Amino acid sequence: MKKLAILILLFSLPQAEAGPSYKNFAVTEISPGNFVHYGLMEDRSPANFGDNANIGFIIGEKCVMVIDTGGSLHVGIALRRAIRERTALPVCHVVLTHAHPDHFFGAAAFHEDHPQFIGHINLARQLSMRARPYLNSLKRDLGDALAEGSEIVKPTIIVQDMLVIDLGGRSVEIRAWPTAHTDDDLTVLDHQTGTWWLSDLLFVDHTPVVDGSLKGFLDVIGNLKGRSAAQVVAGHGRSPSPWPRPLDDEERYFRVILEETRLALKHKKTIQQAVDEVGLSEASKWVNFDTYHRRNVTTAYTELEWED
Repeated sequence: MKKLAILILLFSLPQAEAGPSYKNFAVTEISPGNFVHYGLMEDRSPANFGDNANIGFIIGEKCVMVIDTGGSLHVGIALRRAIRERTALPVCHVVLTHAHPDHFFGAAAFHEDHPQFIGHINLARQLSMRARPYLNSLKRDLGDALAEGSEIVKPTIIVQDMLVIDLGGRSVEIRAWPTAHTDDDLTVLDHQTGTWWLSDLLFVDHTPVVDGSLKGFLDVIGNLKGRSAAQVVAGHGRSPSPWPRPLDDEERYFRVILEETRLALKHKKTIQQAVDEVGLSEASKWVNFDTYHRRNVTTAYTELEWED
């Protein structure tokens, strides 16, 4: 009967499955019941269907929790298929860790499961503000056909501080953080295994991104380092190093930007001069540096120029 239930659920996948299908999708069980798909560290394109973020799921005795859904409906469908290959249990919760499109555009793949979509208290506002440019850029990068069906799904449960959910024999803690990577970051901790899903509060190898507050991000990194975990899942990349060492490179990168941007401001350099000069010593240490670093310096400059 269990095999029959799985087959029925597979045949109920969204209709986008009838079109181009994303096949290059694998998941790894990093601890009992915790499954991760590691996204590609390359620009979004039709070749990768927008598969650019680490996403996954946790299986309890009662139901399944999804942590982020990928950068397009096709990636979300592939994730849902991976779940159905492992369990017929219902998907009861989908956690949207923040308002960046590589993490949430696959959410529509889970509509027919009727889960609760969980987000930070600020998530809905950010999604509303960014909806049109995000959808336009998705169509630009993937083309209309591959972008079709990807949609912005708003949270049905909001987290202001902390929420604990029982998946059946497995307690999962969802925590909201102060403004750091964004102003709507969530993390997910599986207490049973000590597996901590940090999403984009942790970047490994991939150039970190600041879309919230540089100083806030450094504060949150300090807080994270004071907490224990058996293993962690980054938003991008992976590290075999024991916790909290995976945070070291990210923290160093941000401190270089902080110190050099403050120095640029002290010497009355323009924002363009800062963008052209700050943090270049980090270029060889990160993937996608040219894509994200200048934007980080711009964010840092506009934040730090108001310091006393």
